[in-house]
Amino acid sequence: MKKLISVIHHNNLFIKMFLVMVISIISVSLLITFSTIRMSNNLFMETFSITNTKVLNQIKQQFESFSYSVVVTSMEVENNATIKRMLTEEYVSSVDASTSFYSIKEQMEKLYADRPNEANMIILGENERLFNMKYMNWSVTGDDLINHRITKNAEEHPNQILYQFVSGGEITNGSPMVVATKALTERSSNNIYGYLYIPIRELDLRGFYDDYTSQGNSVMLVNGSGKIISSDDESYIGQDSPELLALAKETEEQRLEYQEANVFGKDQLLLTSALPALDLYIVNLVDQELVINNLVNTKEIALISTVIVLLALVVVFIISRRVTNSISRLVKQISNMAKYDFSKPVEESGGYEARKIAHAFNYMLNELQEHVDVLMKAQRKQRKSELEALQHQINPHFLYNTLTSVKLLVKDGKKEAAFETIDALIPLLQNALGNVDETITVEQEAANIQNYVLINQTRYGDRIKVNSLISPDCLHYHLPKLVIQPFIENAFFHAFTEKKKGFIQILIAQRNDKLVCEVIDTGDGMRLDKIESKGKRQLFSGIGVRNVHERIQLLFGEDYGVEISSELKKGTKVKIILPLLDENAKYITKSKNSTKERLSEGGNF
Repeated sequence: MKKLISVIHHNNLFIKMFLVMVISIISVSLLITFSTIRMSNNLFMETFSITNTKVLNQIKQQFESFSYSVVVTSMEVENNATIKRMLTEEYVSSVDASTSFYSIKEQMEKLYADRPNEANMIILGENERLFNMKYMNWSVTGDDLINHRITKNAEEHPNQILYQFVSGGEITNGSPMVVATKALTERSSNNIYGYLYIPIRELDLRGFYDDYTSQGNSVMLVNGSGKIISSDDESYIGQDSPELLALAKETEEQRLEYQEANVFGKDQLLLTSALPALDLYIVNLVDQELVINNLVNTKEIALISTVIVLLALVVVFIISRRVTNSISRLVKQISNMAKYDFSKPVEESGGYEARKIAHAFNYMLNELQEHVDVLMKAQRKQRKSELEALQHQINPHFLYNTLTSVKLLVKDGKKEAAFETIDALIPLLQNALGNVDETITVEQEAANIQNYVLINQTRYGDRIKVNSLISPDCLHYHLPKLVIQPFIENAFFHAFTEKKKGFIQILIAQRNDKLVCEVIDTGDGMRLDKIESKGKRQLFSGIGVRNVHERIQLLFGEDYGVEISSELKKGTKVKIILPLLDENAKYITKSKNSTKERLSEGGNF
């Protein structure tokens, strides 16, 4: 998880750019695809409606032509005296009947010659005489017709031609029909003397429009009562559909080219044309989903859009990666520079923007380095002077107390002890007054510690015992001056204020390629935030604990320094961590010249 978070952090710019581009490309692609499909649908609807309107007009012309033929036929039948006589005479001899039958057949054939071949013509008289032009099409008897509802409807509306639907389950021998009926009446008295029937099978009626239909593009005839009397889909024939009739009327009355509606559970495009003379509506239903799917390949459009999006994403990925890689690499170089080497210029590579930024940064870095060089030289001289001044400011109380101790030893006749004390003081003064840049060996530091302990025990006696444990393999290593002695002095002067007796233990050893020096006392302990309290007396060398820690880190880096742990009434432990320096590191402050370290030298030394 940490590795993943690190990867995300280092590629944060690329991820943001890529996500923005992905979202933008996908959004634009979806919008374009949706707009294309919608525009295609709208264009299709407009084009299809125009085409189908023309088709409906052609179908309407055929039905109007048929209606006109029916009207002409009914008028000619009513005006034919022979037909009238045959339908009104009650008793006719066999010879006259034969002659009359032949005569009326001639008349009917003459009238029928101009009618559509699909239609039949039947004449029925009140005397129940029946003349059927196509008996094979409709083998109906006079008794069946005279008592049928279509005859009764014609009788109730003697002055109208009625187009009536007869289902296949009635007297049509299983073949649905549309029958045009007209009552034949006397002009003078309006008495009905017969009936004219012009039946056309639904199958033949379908031929008027069947060539204009296809899958998803249906045509049906709806009469004034909402019954579907003909359709290219036979399952709808004979069904009552008042909703379809209402939509047809609404489309016709509002003069709409088309309207979208849900018919028979599907989203349909509805076009209609009225046939007032036949009391019918021609309804054209277009299944939008089916037709559009056949016209517009949505899957193909989606596939093309997907391929385009993927190609765009690949291009965006490559370009974004190239741009952000150069910037991320530049950021990483700058970050590493702050950690490792502030003087190393960044690499001027990558895109144009990254190269310009790197060039500007390197120019700024060079200017900064020149300024830092001048500034650090002045600060180094100042710090060196301050350290030398501090080292030369030997604590007068220490000298006073040491000389007083020597005087007392001489007065008491302890000349040897006095000589030993003076011999111990001399190398301490030499060490304090020497070159501040010079290091000393662990062996020399051990001797200085021994001399310092001897002087203090001359003053205080042996109530504070000091034990030293120095690993022999460390004696040749070098360490800076005055990094251990201040903590021993601190233990002598401050650790045993309440306790009058105790131990100070000094350990120097090599651990994990580092030189570790520890000063451990069994004294009073202390609060760490008061290690350098201004109210306490200054240490021997004038260098505080914090200054020792900062001096070590200044010289060797953040991996080194002073660690202090303390517990009240139990004692204090000081750990000084130093690098392993051989004799080649005799002068250490002159070997550190990186820009980062010179900037860090701004702290107190």
